[in-house]
Amino acid sequence: MNRVLIIGAGAAGSVVAQKCALDRKTFQHITLASRRLESCQRVAALCQSEIDIAELDADKVADTVALINKVRPDLVINMALPYQDLPVMDACLEAGVHYMDTANYEPRDKAEFSYKWQWPYHERFREKGLTAILGCGFDPGVTNIFCAYAQQNLFDTIEYIDIVDCNAGDHGKAFATNFNPEINLREVTQNGKYWKEGHWITIPPLSIKTMIDYPEVGPRASYLLYHEEEESLVRNIPGLKQIRFWMTFGEAYIKHLEVLTNVGMTRIDPVMYKGHPVIPMEFLKELLPVPSSLAEDYTGKTSIGCIVRGTKDGRQNIKMLYNVCDHAETFREVSAQAVSYTTGVPPVSGAKMLFTGAWNGPGVFNVEQFPARPFLEDVAKRGLPWHVIDVDTADQEPLFAVET
Repeated sequence: MNRVLIIGAGAAGSVVAQKCALDRKTFQHITLASRRLESCQRVAALCQSEIDIAELDADKVADTVALINKVRPDLVINMALPYQDLPVMDACLEAGVHYMDTANYEPRDKAEFSYKWQWPYHERFREKGLTAILGCGFDPGVTNIFCAYAQQNLFDTIEYIDIVDCNAGDHGKAFATNFNPEINLREVTQNGKYWKEGHWITIPPLSIKTMIDYPEVGPRASYLLYHEEEESLVRNIPGLKQIRFWMTFGEAYIKHLEVLTNVGMTRIDPVMYKGHPVIPMEFLKELLPVPSSLAEDYTGKTSIGCIVRGTKDGRQNIKMLYNVCDHAETFREVSAQAVSYTTGVPPVSGAKMLFTGAWNGPGVFNVEQFPARPFLEDVAKRGLPWHVIDVDTADQEPLFAVET
């Protein structure tokens, strides 16, 4: 019997639970845990088959160990905030259970998205015969696996990767974030960074912009950011000369972000207010719409993929691997917008890979270190179909023309 414990009942965690509940052949027993039991109750009501629920503060290792020992899962899927990654990994080690997450650990006091805290767990997981799978969302996650598929099936050598992320949806709000506001704004306001010719190059936030033509969406203004999958892909794609990550933002979003940053509302250090320390970013989070509340009226599509350049049989080649997801369709299926859906479906497929043995081996791994084809076949069946197209240089001329 395959048993899974899902920690985190937010928008993406809800998708994970619902999708697992649709596949009782793979997931015979499901427990959903969250700091607020009422969040679990709301998700359980959406599931098409019965799941167990539990209250849990994932910051407390002893509490997580106790719940694991009670539930006896084969796998913990961590859908909590990135701050909880290390405590949950510690609990999995102590209790002897496999681990999976969708975003890397981040310290609360510094916006630094890196695997440097989780990779050192490799030997401890290996010695206990346990598997830890990192970054099994969409980006990171499916984008990594697109690159692995390209490496394993489409190219002899990969030299350039551009990961391109477009949300062309409209939620009707003046300003809102598509996932946890605190994490999203920390990600966007940090310095940009990309890899070129063996070095990391750092740039001011949102200082490089270009137009990218997204499938089923069209050209959109896109900004160069740092995203954590770059760090692992540099490590796991040999011969890589450059990797960049691009994301779209509308003019209204950029304007609001500039104002909030200028007045100090995106700060993550405490300031004193009436004798009490207040972290502006955490206060701002409380003022912004909850991401799950955006789903019902969301229209439009996400278009996310990888543009890969390299050689095949001695010839230069360019391919694009991508997925397009419709906000309205995902809401009809699981009452979630497409950003939550694209994050929540991949860990369900990743869990299936672990349970069937398609992905295995003791230690800590990023998803691109496993076979790509069986995962991509499975995730397509669960609602994220993907495509591969040939790209001519003229098709993405503004992107390729950017000197960085």
